[in-house]
Amino acid sequence: MTSIRPYPQIPIALVVPCVLLLFSADRAISGPFAPGSPVTGSTGMVATQEAHATRAAAKVLAEGGNAIDAAVCAGFTLAVTLPRAGNIGGGGFMLIHLEKTNRQTAIDYREKAPTAAHRDMFLDSKGNVDTNLSRSSRLAAGVPGTVRGLALALQQHGTISLKRAIQPAIELAEDGFIVGQDLHQSLKARPGHFKNSPAALQAYYNPDGSPPAIGSRLIQKDLARTLRTIADQGPDAFYAGPIAAAIVADMKANGGIITADDLRDYRPIIRQPVSGTYRDWKVVAMPPPSSGGIHLIQMLNILEEFPIAKYGHNSANTMHICIESMRRAYADRSRYLGDPDFTEIPTKALISKGYAKMLSEKIDLSQATPSGKVSPGLEPVEDLESNETTHFSVIDRWGNAVTNTYTLNFSYGSGIMVAGTGILLNNEMDDFSAKPGVPNAYGLLGGKRNAIEPNKRMLSSMTPTLLFKGKNHLVATGSPGGSRIITTVLQIVCNLVDHGMDIAGATAAARFHHQWFPDEVQVEPGFDPDILASLRKRSHTVKARSLMGSTQTVARINGLFFGASDPRRQGALTIGINDGGKKTRP
Repeated sequence: MTSIRPYPQIPIALVVPCVLLLFSADRAISGPFAPGSPVTGSTGMVATQEAHATRAAAKVLAEGGNAIDAAVCAGFTLAVTLPRAGNIGGGGFMLIHLEKTNRQTAIDYREKAPTAAHRDMFLDSKGNVDTNLSRSSRLAAGVPGTVRGLALALQQHGTISLKRAIQPAIELAEDGFIVGQDLHQSLKARPGHFKNSPAALQAYYNPDGSPPAIGSRLIQKDLARTLRTIADQGPDAFYAGPIAAAIVADMKANGGIITADDLRDYRPIIRQPVSGTYRDWKVVAMPPPSSGGIHLIQMLNILEEFPIAKYGHNSANTMHICIESMRRAYADRSRYLGDPDFTEIPTKALISKGYAKMLSEKIDLSQATPSGKVSPGLEPVEDLESNETTHFSVIDRWGNAVTNTYTLNFSYGSGIMVAGTGILLNNEMDDFSAKPGVPNAYGLLGGKRNAIEPNKRMLSSMTPTLLFKGKNHLVATGSPGGSRIITTVLQIVCNLVDHGMDIAGATAAARFHHQWFPDEVQVEPGFDPDILASLRKRSHTVKARSLMGSTQTVARINGLFFGASDPRRQGALTIGINDGGKKTRP
């Protein structure tokens, strides 16, 4: 196994076995993103937002496991070592490429609204949205999907046991792990988030209320016991066994509405990914109830009408066209996207080349279009009815790939832990449209299709994505970031395809975002002031914002492995593995 620990603030990505990608936040020092001669004996590559999870998954690959084995191991490990986003109390989306059959499949393990949920459940006596209920109470929790989702992926496509996949997570919870700066700072910043949960305060803070010090050991005995129960008894322990009983008892005692039936009846869904083309690449991404795949392809279709490679990376023209594409896609998101099991989604129309051409013709190259003049474009507009996630990517020696995004919604979800279990509850119910015209926590508006209904999956922006070019080019990527996920992934694709960047450079390049409303262009630090001035001259409102996303990207190009973890988050790690070709498990 070959791995390199990052220097402070400088993540490392490794190409196995011949090229090292070393980059900082502002420039790439690596060689080009280009094919090389095939390499035998390479086991694969893993990129996650937390080093323990990367190492655990990489060990699975080194032992002969496939990408799905490694991904499931990473998913459970992150529940221990990245508790603000990794989870067994949340949900997400997994996109899988199976090389032998050249097939892609999507596993939707998004949370569902409990059976007792209803459209007006977060409105106060005056009809206003009570954000405390939708974000910081047990009512905010959707029925979790992670445990059954990961178990289903392993059952259908894995080669190792669930017990083996969970074992590193059990050990890290039972024996503890050394607290780094990232975990320390995240807990230091939000003790008030856990004010309604004595169990969470006890799990994550010292008796005096201080966060665990850097270099101390965080031990989570309750979570270890929960994980061991799942490993021994299978996912039913979570949904119909002792863990389910603990969740239901907590709900009954504290005003929650998730019932034993809700947990028992939860099932992940196998869905057909959405796909399109961009230049000479094939793009495969997550379908609804994720909005990410549809609108990523929609924006790429619009950009295909313009020579943005000629305009240059993050030039005024390129940024202007991208912003106008984002504006139109997010307008459509507000009306047409929701749970496909509850409403018809016009997927084919939204991702069609003809629709994109029509939208591109409405873009004025010299002037921004005010968002108030941009309506959902398929039909006349009607009245509208309305960031902490993590991503990991894996490719194995055979060319199988997994790209997975999952979340609790907010950092540490609702901040409420089920006593005795170590499980943090998500607050995904806030991703529904609680009231017409009222944005959610990420400022996103939603429509009737995303209104609260019993057993419905809430709309998401998560965008796990696969890129293909011919038979020998495969990229797996994705990011956390709330409403900015889709635009972050868009820029990764454009950086690779249009601007010829290597993965490190594509990852490190400065990012921007527009989501229709609020009508502003959010920009990270690092943009040329003259470029931003040019955008303002075109009537764009430009606002400085914090860093966006945490992409985890791996690639297999003619047998060579490439990868990069985002420099925007401390503690992330990409590892490439070479075991000399001793393992032969298919």
